[in-house]
Amino acid sequence: MKFVIPFLVLLLLVIIGGAGFFGYTEFKNYEAQNKQTLLEKNSSIIALRNDRDEQDQEIVLLQTQVQELQERLGDEVDKFEKLEDRVKDSLETVDTLKKLSERDLELLQKYSKIYFLNEHYEPRDLTDIDEEYLLGNKTLQIKSEVKPFLDTLLEKAADDGIDLQILSAYRSFGTQAVIKQSYITTYGTTAANTFSADQGYSEHQLGTTLDFTTPELGSNLSDFKMSDAYEWLQDNGYKYGFVLSYPEDNSFYVEEPWHWRFVGEDLAKDLRRDDKGFYDLPQRELNTYIINIFED
Repeated sequence: MKFVIPFLVLLLLVIIGGAGFFGYTEFKNYEAQNKQTLLEKNSSIIALRNDRDEQDQEIVLLQTQVQELQERLGDEVDKFEKLEDRVKDSLETVDTLKKLSERDLELLQKYSKIYFLNEHYEPRDLTDIDEEYLLGNKTLQIKSEVKPFLDTLLEKAADDGIDLQILSAYRSFGTQAVIKQSYITTYGTTAANTFSADQGYSEHQLGTTLDFTTPELGSNLSDFKMSDAYEWLQDNGYKYGFVLSYPEDNSFYVEEPWHWRFVGEDLAKDLRRDDKGFYDLPQRELNTYIINIFED
């Protein structure tokens, strides 16, 4: 019995020692495996970091390329816009030249004792004025491009209760010569020259000029300035491109409140704004309005 207890103690120690040894061995193995796993994970992390760095470099490279492409695209867009502007300018120039080729350059010339229209001049595309607006049974004509503006003016006047009628419109060189001679015969040359143009100097030959009246006044124009029709024309004529050629104190003829010339809406409105007459502007400035004379 005395030998059994020490044996058991020894056996227990052997078992505990063996367990400790195997436990230690297992711990070392586990530790080694964990270290290996950590190394592999670290390697993976390093590899991922390397991949990320490469990707970052690729991204930077791509960003640089994109920026270069954007700059090149911007340059190309600028070139295209400049080319587009040049094409647009060219088209506008062509359009301007086309308009000029279609325009009668005489239409904004100063004729009253300044410029001369020869006996062969006749405006292109004359058209009859509607009979309802004429005084008496006769045919009067005006340039076809002016007629829409005249029609609108007469319609607006009627809407405002103004009964405008037309006493005179286009006159040929020959007709003006006959009229002037009749005035000379009746009033004498000096007197006739104060209110009537010689042939070739009359605005009526252009086909853009009208003498207005009313049913009440008829051909007696001496009272036209006191009429509601004249006041309406003064307030509204410019809106439709018509201006008074010979206002009070003009340098050419006695005042003619009934005599209105179509010069285009742009010029008429500018003259109204600046409180100027047609003959107040230099010819060079008047010529700049010829292109758009029939634009509304």
